[in-house]
Amino acid sequence: MTKSTTLAAACLLLAACGGDAAEDDGALVVSDTAALGAPGAADTMGMGTTPAGDGATATAAVRDAAGRDLGTLTLAGSGDRIQVSGTLRGVTPGTHAIHIHAVGQCEPPFQSAGPHWNPTSMQHGTENPQGPHMGDMPNLEVGADSTATVNVSTPAGAMLGGANGLLDADGAAVVVHATADDYRSDPAGNAGDRVACGVVTGA
Repeated sequence: MTKSTTLAAACLLLAACGGDAAEDDGALVVSDTAALGAPGAADTMGMGTTPAGDGATATAAVRDAAGRDLGTLTLAGSGDRIQVSGTLRGVTPGTHAIHIHAVGQCEPPFQSAGPHWNPTSMQHGTENPQGPHMGDMPNLEVGADSTATVNVSTPAGAMLGGANGLLDADGAAVVVHATADDYRSDPAGNAGDRVACGVVTGA
């Protein structure tokens, strides 16, 4: 059998098996794009996957316990963290903690939102040696007109995908507390009651 006949037979066999074949200097080169980790291919080597959702966005319509609309916040994947932005109105003037919580429910008094989002099982607070939670964020400063411009970010995490994706099966919520976060006391920074809440939706 000639070399060209052998090569043709091998190419026919590869085509039947779903592979791609190319000829390189007389050698048969086989390319299996799924096995090589092409986009969308399953990770079978136990190496994990890059979190999908970098750049993904969602919103949280924040309401107080009386059901008053305080404003809508936007959550956006930004590299290795989540950025939260928007404007809240009708909040008591002063300093307030704001956190991402682990459950997408907001029935007053907002205990239904569960604990802080904490997939890595850390303690609360950026000043805590065993912290922080991924749902921890800097305090809000609410002006005398009861308005706050929100532009804060989580210390880590992604919107979707991977072990640290925010929007898992039970969702997530943004919660505003009555007083300031001290950034170190576990589990919630001594931030007082939960006074407003918004379910994260739409990613």
